[in-house]
Amino acid sequence: MTLQELRYLVALADYGHFGKAANACFISQSTLSIQVKKLEEHLGVSLFDRSLSPIAPTTMGEEVLHSARLILAEATHIEELTRHAHEPMARTLRLGIIPTLGPYYLPHALSVASAAFPQLRLLLREQMTPQILADLASGQLDAALLALPVNDERLEVLPLFDEPFLAALPAQHKLAARKQVTLAELSNDTLLLLEEGHCLRDQALAVCGTQRQMEEVRATSLETLRQMVGIGIGITLLPALATHSNSEQANLKIIPFKSPAPYRRIALVWRKRAPLLETYTRLGTSLCDHLPDKVYAIPR
Repeated sequence: MTLQELRYLVALADYGHFGKAANACFISQSTLSIQVKKLEEHLGVSLFDRSLSPIAPTTMGEEVLHSARLILAEATHIEELTRHAHEPMARTLRLGIIPTLGPYYLPHALSVASAAFPQLRLLLREQMTPQILADLASGQLDAALLALPVNDERLEVLPLFDEPFLAALPAQHKLAARKQVTLAELSNDTLLLLEEGHCLRDQALAVCGTQRQMEEVRATSLETLRQMVGIGIGITLLPALATHSNSEQANLKIIPFKSPAPYRRIALVWRKRAPLLETYTRLGTSLCDHLPDKVYAIPR
């Protein structure tokens, strides 16, 4: 059994198709098929159910794949340690980011990283928190920008900044002319939420409470939420970086909360056993030192 054979297994599991997996591995489909079959014969088990479309791992295949991903992650760990031992910022970093942060923070973060570390190459993947955590654990991601809390003892967490929430109200709302509002003043309004899986949904419920009226039509993005509020379906909370000036949408009003305003804490996270700790700490420190407008530094 070789590392390359394990890579073939993982590729086939990820793509669910021999042709696509072969292309990803830069080999022919017949070569991939032969190598996978050879490994199955060596192990004496069937790792994939070929009757399904897309092809899927068997129960035993799932267990083997879990171990294969861990082995490949450790092999990458060894390679990274030796390849970049002398210059930790001259490397490729696979960075995950949540959808409610990515479009609004990434342009700033990439500008900061590029200026500070021109040899650092960031490969970006926008996903919801559960998938990011799974990809961190399997080694498919190196680090991620997430909203706390992150309850995983395998991860290091470097808090970057606090991002306040603002109230998004329809322009015709009775409080739309106010300069500030409180959560209590909005307690009788219908709260619009993102769909299940978004950490911002859980944060909004934590801030506003679960014992209130909530709209069953759940949005898949902040932009959809913004439009739903604009047509008067309800209200919502928006992270500060995702807010625009009121002039950009005449039927929507963005209003700050009175102090103490609710907020979420954004952090850079990575595996505790990841190679080159200095890569993550230096990147995180640079992001902390160059914050975008609308967010607050965390007292050190």
